[in-house]
Amino acid sequence: MLQHTFCHIPGIGSTTEKKLWSAGITTWQDWCDPSPVRLSASTKVEALPMLEESLSALTENPAYFTDRLPSSDPWRIFPHYLEHTAYLDIETTGLDDYAEITTIAVYDGKQIITYVNGQNLDDFVDDISKYKVLISYNGKSFDIPFLEKYFRIKLNHAQIDLRYVLARLGFKGGLKGCEKKLGLHRGDLDGVDGYFAVLLWREYQKTANNKVLETLLAYNIEDTVNLERLAVEAYNRNVLATPFADTLTLEMPISPENPYTADYDTVERLKRSLPHY
Repeated sequence: MLQHTFCHIPGIGSTTEKKLWSAGITTWQDWCDPSPVRLSASTKVEALPMLEESLSALTENPAYFTDRLPSSDPWRIFPHYLEHTAYLDIETTGLDDYAEITTIAVYDGKQIITYVNGQNLDDFVDDISKYKVLISYNGKSFDIPFLEKYFRIKLNHAQIDLRYVLARLGFKGGLKGCEKKLGLHRGDLDGVDGYFAVLLWREYQKTANNKVLETLLAYNIEDTVNLERLAVEAYNRNVLATPFADTLTLEMPISPENPYTADYDTVERLKRSLPHY
């Protein structure tokens, strides 16, 4: 889809892009001067140099495109960079300035990697540098800034924040709400949320019970691996609105087996401790 994209060029929105497609300008290589579609004077000047830059950025620099696309349109780079993509989710002790990261889960479509505070959390910094694209839900507002502040680093990766991509498709209400609307169910982890993850960490700190930690990791991983299915779903739904659906639609991936199992007794015991349970 990426090489069918023109709306990263200033002055070209989705309406103009569709007119270009209808006029036979369906890839960057098809660009011609004069354009068959009416464009502003500045767009006429900028378009060809930007398309040349786009070709140069195609292999190594996905951030070139996500920095220029509207917040709901980074789906266009997916799946071009799948070999360099990581799905990411973090859990924390809270939202205030003194909050800490408790666990991080990363999934690259093949391997699940977890990081735990007090064990291997610092390994995340080197490991995440191997990727060029990060996919999250609300990561641009929460996960990424939190990670940057916590580790004192800058994550210059291209980002696909599914919160904005899915909202444009009409799916709102948080990650779990979007999952349910799209047919994803969590089994024993149903009803567990970010606040519950804080309680799990507190319980683990108090008891050192590995079943509690495994429950937290199972939840963190579920958040992360489900991003892959949501990303494919969002991509396919967007592609269906283009002339390229027949060739670009993706098969739904098979979710990997979660290496950790939520402890049902722990979940139920903590649920009963909540005032609203």
